[in-house]
Amino acid sequence: MLRFKQYYRVETIDEAYELNQKKANHIMAGNLWLRQQNRTIGGVIDLSDLGLDQIEETEDAFVIGAMVTLRQIECSEALAQYLNGAARESVRHIVGVQFRNLATVGGSLYGRYGFSDVLTLFLALGAKVRLYHTGEVELADYVDQKLDRDVLEAVILPKKVEGCSYQCIRNSETDFPVLTCCMAKVNGVYQGTIGARPGRAVLFRDETGLLKDGINEESVAAFADYVRTHVVTGSNYRAGAEYRRKMSGVLTKRALMAIKEGGLN
Repeated sequence: MLRFKQYYRVETIDEAYELNQKKANHIMAGNLWLRQQNRTIGGVIDLSDLGLDQIEETEDAFVIGAMVTLRQIECSEALAQYLNGAARESVRHIVGVQFRNLATVGGSLYGRYGFSDVLTLFLALGAKVRLYHTGEVELADYVDQKLDRDVLEAVILPKKVEGCSYQCIRNSETDFPVLTCCMAKVNGVYQGTIGARPGRAVLFRDETGLLKDGINEESVAAFADYVRTHVVTGSNYRAGAEYRRKMSGVLTKRALMAIKEGGLN
């Protein structure tokens, strides 16, 4: 059972940052992962009153507050239209509606969880995170950084995505994923992610131009083989490393062909 000595419902982001510098305190976000721990902590910091629960669309980006829930991502018509349904597809399998009404984007990304569908999605889309103290950081860099005590304010999705598709394998509909994959064309370059390896999602860019002439059977097979050859996988009770490695190529092919069927080539 989780126990905490103090509950702080902060009124400013400055207050949240100052409180979070104390090692005994923790930001609780949706309080779904934290509550499963059997421990006593000094205090929990609630960001609910900071207005970080909105999805804002500007001319050149989507700004998604850290307290936006996965259900908001699922139901956002603007994101669905822009990403051809990929955002909705990435979260709709996660446990159930009640869970998705509580789980937050910020909590999913800050934790850099290996099973995170949200991380797999936004990493492939070239997203950034906005941190209170550090400022904007590429998500691709953020995932490799150690956990620190900065406060994640928002996810920024630049409008550079020209097409994308999200794919996953699950043993049952609402279970943690066995493997996740997202392919996207961002700023003219194809890139993709493989997550739930079971480690955190990793990014693969088409740096050698395998897809430079568009999506066809040969180019898709070549890029899928590249991903399958280079991805590092492991085993757990959901699946073995070799199965995950083989399926990484399969999901990459599916995602690329889905992009082609959506009219991008």
